[in-house]
Parts: sequence; structure tokens; C-alpha cells
Amino acid sequence: MREIQLRDAKAILSAVVDDAVRGEPSVITRHGRKQAVVMSWAEWERLSTVPSFGRLLMASGLAVDDLPKRSEIPLRDAGF
Repeated sequence: MREIQLRDAKAILSAVVDDAVRGEPSVITRHGRKQAVVMSWAEWERLSTVPSFGRLLMASGLAVDDLPKRSEIPLRDAGF
């Protein structure tokens, strides 16, 4: 992923967008600090629809009885 200064990105914005559409995102920097990323719409949609771990678990179809029971044996003293 290439880095490009904001002032340079302004001058060649069309080329930066064309590169992003071809799958080559760019990091926009300002005063040497990373500020933004230009990526294709398709890539953004793919990344923004990744489900959270909680949603994956909820969608798994597991019922409470499907999970093993926790042991009733007390934990040993760690000696801290």
C-alpha cells in the first residue's frame, strides 16, 4: 500500500481513485502522519460487513444444552 501526502493526493485524485478501484489502496498522510485510506467501494463493503464474534456465535444455532457443563470442582489455589 503506497503512502501519499495530502497535497499530492489532491493533485492526482483521479489517479488515486483509479488505483483503488484496481485493488491498490493508498494511505493519505498529513504532516507525516497517516490520516486516511482510499480504497475501492467493493473492498470497503467487504470489510464493513464482517460480522462480530458475538453475531457469529448467535448465528451458529447452538442451544444451551449443546454446550458441555462446567466442572463443579473448585479451582486450585494459585498461590499468588
